[in-house]
Amino acid sequence: MAEQPADPGRRRFLTATTAVVGGVGVAFAAVPFVSAWKPSARAIAAGAAVTVDISKLEAGAQQLATWRKRPIFIIRRTPTLLEALPGEDGRLKDPGSEVVDQQPDYARNGYRSIKPDVLVLVGSCTHLGCAPKFHPEVQPEPWDDNWQGGFFCPCHNSKFDMAGRVYEGSPAPTNLVVPPYRFADDSTLVIGEDPEQEAA
Repeated sequence: MAEQPADPGRRRFLTATTAVVGGVGVAFAAVPFVSAWKPSARAIAAGAAVTVDISKLEAGAQQLATWRKRPIFIIRRTPTLLEALPGEDGRLKDPGSEVVDQQPDYARNGYRSIKPDVLVLVGSCTHLGCAPKFHPEVQPEPWDDNWQGGFFCPCHNSKFDMAGRVYEGSPAPTNLVVPPYRFADDSTLVIGEDPEQEAA
């Protein structure tokens, strides 16, 4: 029996059909792998912004919050504490907050905050991660005869002023970190979001 000549049109159709079916199969097989790359709901929640009501935060007091499993210090500074800040510049390692990644650009000022009276800091010493203690009193302390209020880390004696700036002679290499944050209104902070995200 004589062989029939190959039909090039049929061959192209079969090749194209096989390629399409194979491509669809590869796409379906890849879906579980791509889904595995997405962060879990738990991971998303761990990095989510947190809202904090500061309406009851009195002048000279500290309020604690948690963001990304890290302690957040929220302090309402008194006029006396704010007035003392410029006088500490000569005693500090980085008075102008020049080290990058220690605060957002909108907190790179003498107060290291959006509003002068409200300070928001990550409550971990930049030396080894201990929690500094808040000492707002302007009075001599065992670690500083000229204490103007701030934070003292009892683990290795690092000192920070009322803007979270580190003093010379402290083992901590840099200022306390200012996290991203914004004001939803005068008494509500959103920690983990920049002010620009409010408009987005």
